[in-house]
Amino acid sequence: MTQLLFAKWVIPVNPDGVVLEDHCVVVEGGNIVEVLPAATAREKHASVPEGDRWEGKESVLLPGFVNCHTHSAMTLLRGLADDLPLMPWLQEHVWPAEGKFVSPEYVADGTRVAIAEMLKGGTTTFNDMYFFPQEIAKAADEAGMRAVVGLICIGFPSAYCGSPDNDMTANIKAYIDKGVGIAEELMSKMPLVTPIIAPHAPYTCGKDGLAYAKEVGQKLGIGMHIHLHETCGEVKDWQAANGDETPVESLDKLGLLDQKLVAVHMTQLTESEMDRLAELKVSVAHCPESNMKLASGACKVAMLLSKGVNVAIGTDGCASNNDLDMYSEMRTAALLGKHEAKDTSAVPAKQAVRMATMGGAIALGLDMVCGSLEAGKAADIQAIDFGSLESAPCFDVLSHLAYCTGRSQVTDVWVAGKQVVKDKKLTTLDEAELKAKAHEWGAKIKAAGYGK
Repeated sequence: MTQLLFAKWVIPVNPDGVVLEDHCVVVEGGNIVEVLPAATAREKHASVPEGDRWEGKESVLLPGFVNCHTHSAMTLLRGLADDLPLMPWLQEHVWPAEGKFVSPEYVADGTRVAIAEMLKGGTTTFNDMYFFPQEIAKAADEAGMRAVVGLICIGFPSAYCGSPDNDMTANIKAYIDKGVGIAEELMSKMPLVTPIIAPHAPYTCGKDGLAYAKEVGQKLGIGMHIHLHETCGEVKDWQAANGDETPVESLDKLGLLDQKLVAVHMTQLTESEMDRLAELKVSVAHCPESNMKLASGACKVAMLLSKGVNVAIGTDGCASNNDLDMYSEMRTAALLGKHEAKDTSAVPAKQAVRMATMGGAIALGLDMVCGSLEAGKAADIQAIDFGSLESAPCFDVLSHLAYCTGRSQVTDVWVAGKQVVKDKKLTTLDEAELKAKAHEWGAKIKAAGYGK
């Protein structure tokens, strides 16, 4: 089946900074086959019926966003414990609540809520790290969303895996081995789901655990997703216990710094460490709003980009953001990048748009699949309405997308050519049912003494 998607503007992302006016994206079998002027498409594909044509007379077609760092099921902890430093927030609030409530049902419901929120906001791919990855994979598969699902590993036991009788390394091995089984038995049958090794952080995995994660990842040929250099305290504590070696230096010695590594946060980096990241082609997942909310510090995005490091954008989880809004995150990334660099030209609009799309695809090894609107790639596409007052007048489409567009302007979304949002309505999920589930979980969590 051929689908014709017409729009006033098409942003292919590749080539960089290009804006195509009055163009059409032609989709067949879930893939983009060509992007061409609207008039040419109407003549060349005159036989395509009206029902297979989408018309966006005041719309922009843009690649779907790639949210490069999420903890999707944490939608159910949205606003649980705000305005706290990272470690007290984790140790005194988030981890205790998770210890009591995290279960397959919790993860399934929370992930579906997250997927609904992301799809409605133009995100078509997410890179997740959470417990019960089989539930995350099933939720993504059923909703028709592209997902990179972390085979989480952490040094302490949870309802998902591990034992209090194990040391940190034994728990890490148990988590990874269990995750590999899930990837082989379940995820391998899901066309939109890809596994990734996901050690939580150096301080919760240890060097031996990270070495095992590397060994398994290399054997399977899959990437790695890890929190790294998130706070000054984390780095200093690691240095104190490891002969003044930073976590990045430790990962380098272990051979973990490579093109398959997605290093999340990276707010505490020296220039020499940035040079090493560039040399080894490590990708950084920048989560500006979570970093700002937890006062973790600011990633030096402009400097990383100037050195050739690939930078993607992630929202982090809803407990620390408190949403999964990539438009807000993209705008914040651009503005914070300028503020941190003290340079108004740093992280320009076209760069912010690229980070939110192609940057994420490159980080996840999906750059031949999604991230841009090019022939041969999957039709992962979002449509944004520029016909409202908030978008008038429009001098620069890329500037509008980065600085004044909100997720409420997303009208339609396709993943692999399947329309998953139509006229702002989800087509594969029941939004009313998901909202009721979220409120149910909120009531349970609050009744147990968590939250305000």
